[in-house]
Amino acid sequence: MTARDIVASFTGCAGQRCMAASVLLVVGEQPELVARVVELARALVPGSDGPLAMGPVIDAAAVTRIEAAVRGAAQSGAELLLDGHASTTKFAARQAESGGFWVGPSIIRHRSAGDSALREEIFGPVLSVLHCADAHEALAIENASAFGNAACVYTASGAAAEFFAQKFAAAMIGVNVGVPVPREPFSFGGCKRSRFGSSDITGDAAIEFFSTRRKITT
Repeated sequence: MTARDIVASFTGCAGQRCMAASVLLVVGEQPELVARVVELARALVPGSDGPLAMGPVIDAAAVTRIEAAVRGAAQSGAELLLDGHASTTKFAARQAESGGFWVGPSIIRHRSAGDSALREEIFGPVLSVLHCADAHEALAIENASAFGNAACVYTASGAAAEFFAQKFAAAMIGVNVGVPVPREPFSFGGCKRSRFGSSDITGDAAIEFFSTRRKITT
């Protein structure tokens, strides 16, 4: 379930949505998980129909930006576990056939939390992977991000779920949920550089936005 949710999160809408996963922090050695994520992402095909389909990105500028970020990561010493441009020829073939803006999913294994592809918003089907020694290192890396839209933890431990849920510096938290969008009665919105405007856009925050508080003193 974890690998499937991760792939669905970072490739849904070709990674061009506000709730797309972009960073996978793996606590300890979990080679089976990483291998399964790569396997599922490699199986995706260009298109809009079927469970394995992934659509195009918005324009040529997006293709250029995404491919430049992946290329830059490789040149800086990161390992490309899956290269959406070079090895996923089915997406390149679809682009040649349709004239659309197609780029395959990429998975980058980083050696440093300071790598730009891991810290910056690429806004495409790219997943940065970094191995962490323990939960405290993973939390420190996550909370150091300039963005704070969402953060998720996948675990079978209630204690681990509570630890991360209480300490994540993000506005929307998921526990074993790849896209932690709150249901309608609750507010949707991020924090830090992921915050847009003066408040969240749904729930009581939206009512507050369209309201004027009046105070009468007698």
